Amino acid sequence: MSATTLLRPAPHALDAYRDAMLSGWSPYNVAGDAAIRAHLGAIARDPDAFLDSLHDPEARGAPITLPDGSTVPRLPGFTCWISDGSFCGAIHLRWQNGTEDLPTHVLGHVGYTVVPWKRGQGHATRALGLLLPKARAVGLRHVDLTTEAENLASRKVILANGGMPVGRFRKDAAFGGEEGMLFRIPL
Repeated sequence: MSATTLLRPAPHALDAYRDAMLSGWSPYNVAGDAAIRAHLGAIARDPDAFLDSLHDPEARGAPITLPDGSTVPRLPGFTCWISDGSFCGAIHLRWQNGTEDLPTHVLGHVGYTVVPWKRGQGHATRALGLLLPKARAVGLRHVDLTTEAENLASRKVILANGGMPVGRFRKDAAFGGEEGMLFRIPL
């Protein structure tokens, strides 16, 4: 197995990304099938524009559609693809310039997901560790991450990267208002 790396989404890995979604994997933990359909449609319309949309540190892209169908302004952010020589998943960073605060509809600075056939190999833990210097580089002093209480694998990833439990919280209504756990990693 090769070392885990983070890649800026690029044409040479687009087929693997598409194949992962066609197998049922979603690049986001909260949007599921809607994200898969949106990404596959965007790739079919204009693959280069789709790839460009995944790197938007100036928040120039279109508004974001939340799971309840409402739309909100896009935050600065970018996606990296996780690789070990083949596609492993995606990790996302988003922020507001000049503050660590996030709007209530944003569940954390970082989100990640690994394809099912690569889980349990440490890719998420290593990817999060590789993303933290990038978060520091955009001016963040800490990152917040959220997970469901029963998601022990995600909690282990966060804790292995210096995350500290902050407490339980109620998700924004757009995400169903369910309870989640908030963690913070100081940078």
